[in-house]
Amino acid sequence: MLQNTGKLAGCTLFITGASRGIGKAIALKAARDGANIVIAAKTAEPHPKLPGTIYTAAQEVEAAGGKALPCVVDIRDERQIGDAVQKAVDAFGGIDILVNNASAISLTGTLETPMKKVDLMLGINLRGTYLTSKLVIPHLLKSRNPHILNLSPPLNLNPVWFKNHTAYTMAKYGMSMCVLGMAEEFRGQIAVNALWPRTAIQTAAMDMLGGDGVGKQCRKADIIADAAYAILSRPKDYTGHFLVDEDFLREQGVKDFDQYAVQPGHPLLPDFFLDETPESLVEKMEQHGATPAFKPPSSSSATPTSGGPVESTFDVIRGVINEDVVKSTQGVYQFDLSGEHTGVWFLDLKTGSGSVGQGEPPAKADVVMKMDSSDFSKMFSGQLKPTMAFMSGKLKIKGDMTLAIKLEKLMNRMNKAKL
Repeated sequence: MLQNTGKLAGCTLFITGASRGIGKAIALKAARDGANIVIAAKTAEPHPKLPGTIYTAAQEVEAAGGKALPCVVDIRDERQIGDAVQKAVDAFGGIDILVNNASAISLTGTLETPMKKVDLMLGINLRGTYLTSKLVIPHLLKSRNPHILNLSPPLNLNPVWFKNHTAYTMAKYGMSMCVLGMAEEFRGQIAVNALWPRTAIQTAAMDMLGGDGVGKQCRKADIIADAAYAILSRPKDYTGHFLVDEDFLREQGVKDFDQYAVQPGHPLLPDFFLDETPESLVEKMEQHGATPAFKPPSSSSATPTSGGPVESTFDVIRGVINEDVVKSTQGVYQFDLSGEHTGVWFLDLKTGSGSVGQGEPPAKADVVMKMDSSDFSKMFSGQLKPTMAFMSGKLKIKGDMTLAIKLEKLMNRMNKAKL
């Protein structure tokens, strides 16, 4: 686990949905520094199916070394939020950090989603996040190192993440759009960032979605708490980032991720909105004994969308790889890109039907290719052959050279797809 540094000692955190799950885990991590925690959630009386109340969470916060203020808050209610904010200011003298964690979910299609559910998701995820931020920001502006952290995903506009649950995606992306806008609006004044898990996290919501057997495919909420703690410890000029827990913790020097697993060594279930498709998630859940409460209908691959030349290139790659390409290639590639679009990407042509994504590959790369991002785009659009790039010094290769040659076959496929 990431060690506490004491940087949040005396800070006041206003956390929505903090009576259980991820919100409570973040609260307890900060409490170990001696932070003040405002537990803003609806559960005042024990729930028949869900663990914990705002009062039991408050007891845990104080046992961990923090000070707690439990507040009954439905974040759709402006008056309740306003009252909780004022109580926090009266009790602790101000608010330094807002964590927008409260969320509602229904993974249902347009015709199957009652408007009551649509209103609930938009009311909590989008409107509730915006409203809570609006009421807390005046106090954050008085803090020395203010932060807003939304538990929401990167804005992945691949249609596969809309087609099966449009309402939920709209609502969840609304939280991410708050980050996009507010980070720029309050740049230099308040740090505004988003955090999302790489894998499924064991929570009451996940148990309902995945059914029996899903827990062993999950990580504990501690990984999100550690990542949140590291983000909130950064200065306020660290803003506008859409962070994935595992990737961010690797940057902080964390190497052992088995410590976060519910069942160390067991295959993990990737979370939504990243690189795995909904169909792939269902397949993995069922392979390991879970019974998913959602099953997306099968359909053809969605048209890729672009968010920059490198990302658009990988979108096209995603659309042309298949089991035949994997069988003929049998290699895992890592691309270390420099220049205007610096970053690390991977291309797995060794397992299943292949996969691509940002960051280091899940398995060790067979070949690492280092180049400028502009040369990468040229290479995959047919303007620059890998062999010529290597001979000219534009491409540095570490690992199996034959895989670099095999990559040209994939590039030919892409050019036929009219990159």
